[in-house]
This record gives sequence, structure tokens and C-alpha cells, in this order.
Amino acid sequence: MISTNDSILLFEYFTASGEKDKCIISEAEAMLFALIEDLSDYNLDVVVNKSYENIISKYENVNPILIETDIISWLNDNACNFNKAIFIAAENNNNLYNITKILEENDIFIYNSSSEACLISSDKSLTYEKISNTVTQPRTFRFKIDSKGYWKRAITNLHEKWQAEDPFTPLKLIIKPLIGVDCEDIVIIENIEDLGYDLEEIFPPESRIIVQEFIEGTDVSVSLICHDGKATPISLNKQFVELKNDKGTYVGGKLPFESEYKDEAFSIAKKACESVEGLNGFVGVDLIISADEKDIYPVYVLEINSRFTTPYVGLRKIANFNLAKTIIEGNIEETDISLDGEVEFKKQGDNLDIRRI
Repeated sequence: MISTNDSILLFEYFTASGEKDKCIISEAEAMLFALIEDLSDYNLDVVVNKSYENIISKYENVNPILIETDIISWLNDNACNFNKAIFIAAENNNNLYNITKILEENDIFIYNSSSEACLISSDKSLTYEKISNTVTQPRTFRFKIDSKGYWKRAITNLHEKWQAEDPFTPLKLIIKPLIGVDCEDIVIIENIEDLGYDLEEIFPPESRIIVQEFIEGTDVSVSLICHDGKATPISLNKQFVELKNDKGTYVGGKLPFESEYKDEAFSIAKKACESVEGLNGFVGVDLIISADEKDIYPVYVLEINSRFTTPYVGLRKIANFNLAKTIIEGNIEETDISLDGEVEFKKQGDNLDIRRI
């Protein structure tokens, strides 16, 4: 293993761990390539699974590190050999938190968020509590799917309580895993009478979930760069979410998205990020713009993603500055930010299609 003092350790979780699912890998490779290309001015130690050794061979600034184990095991044994790191990983199985913690414990300077910030933002209940006094969020309650089925009565009682607060507006619920990625395993309850024990097929006993009021509206996100406790909004993004059989699937997005509530979305995303100490680098905040014109709160925060999110691959194509280089140099507050054009990115079968429009 060769590493220089000025090199940056870089990896993407799935390509480093040898993931074979083509749908996952297409997005993972797009994110990895985007980050490597944006950091072409730096020496990079890039970790990939040996089965993917050919995908990074064309990059002259890359020292490839080929591994045959999972990335977390490899980091436990080898992280101490590096000084700086930037990486792409998601919240699945606490991977984002665990990787960050390993790097911190080895005194590595990381250009991502701190482990504590990842812990808070990965847990939807902790996020809700952390920013509840700062920004508007849907009403939210945390539950555990107990083995005796008491959860059904508890959720029904919660629905009755919330519905009583506004009896003339039918209340829909959305159920999510406490820690999840994109729209993974979300369930929408249109009518409380539809709530049944078949929910345990998605959330088996001992699962921890959150139940939220379902806000009708437009799914959007804000991409930001965070540095030294300050958050700078870069773009408002439209999210493409397919609802089928009361389940949601994230399939891509478009940016920038023009909305009369853009400034409100930027402001609320900035406040949310600056309420969580330790957020750093590229961060995405998921929001919903309410469709109810009578709603006194036009924009709601759904969650914070303390990591590189998919819009990065599109945003870098139209930004007038180098996103990753700005993160490394820590000069976002002095950067003139503008976007030239529009980009759409969408999952098509096993591929992630990215195109200017």
C-alpha cells in the first residue's frame, strides 16, 4: 500500500465492498467518478473492491487500493495509514456513522460530517427532536413494532388524537424506518382502517419506526455545503418519487427547481443544518412544499442527509464552481455561486441516466 502525506483517502461504500446489484452500482459508480474527476488536482488513494479494479484505471491522479474484504473491516485494519479522507456512504446498517467513527478514532481529518452529526441525522427521531424548535416539520412520533402487536392500537390512538386536532381534514399517515435511505420501506396509510398486521411484513417485530402526518405537496430537496457551523444553500431540487400500492420509491430528480418558495426552502434548510453541530461538506435536506394554500407553513423539513446525495452528480455539471474542491479548501463562503442550465437524473432500469435539459 502506497500513500503520500498529501494524498486523500477516497472511497464509495458499494464499489469498495464488492456490491453486485447493477441498479445500486450504476449510481455508486456515477458518484465515485464524479468525486474523483472533481478532485483531479489532488493525489487520491482510492479504495475499490478487486472486482472493480478496472473502473478507476484511467485516472492519472489515483493510486488504486484493491481490497477483497468489506470496507469497514479494511478500515479497521488500515485507516491508521492515512491522514485525510473523503467518502461516499449511506445510512444503511449505520454504515455512515460506523465509517466516520473509525476514521475519527484514527485521527484522520475528514471532509465529511462528524460521527455525532451522522448519528443524529441518520435517526429520523433524533433529527426531529434536534431541530424541532428551529424549523417546521410534520407531526412525528416514534414507535417500536412489538411482538405482541400492541403497536397497531398505539398508532390508531395516535391517529385519533391528531385527527381530533383538525376533524374536518382527513388525516393520512406515513410510516418510515427509523434509519433508512431515500424512500426505502415507506408505507402510506390513506385510511386508518387499512392499518393491518401485514405491516410486519415490512417492519418485523423489534423494528423501530416513525409515524408522521402525511403532507400533500411537492417533494424537493436542498443541496448545501456546510463548513465551520455555517450552511450555504446551492440548489433547490425536484425529487421524482413514485407512489405505487401506497409505497414510495425515489427514482431521481431535476435541478434547479424553480418555485415561489425557493427562498423559504433555502432558509429552512440552512436553519436545519446549522442546528446540528458537526455537519460538514456536502449535505442534502429533504423537504416538502405543501399543496395546501391555506397552510400557514408552506415548507416542511422531512430529514437531513449528512452525506453526498444523488443530486451531486447533476449539480456538478451546471455549477460555476468545483463543488468538491470547494469542500476540500473550505472556502464556500467566499465562493460566487451560480448555476448554468438544468439537469435531470433518473434511474432507468439498472442505469442512472444523467442529462442536461
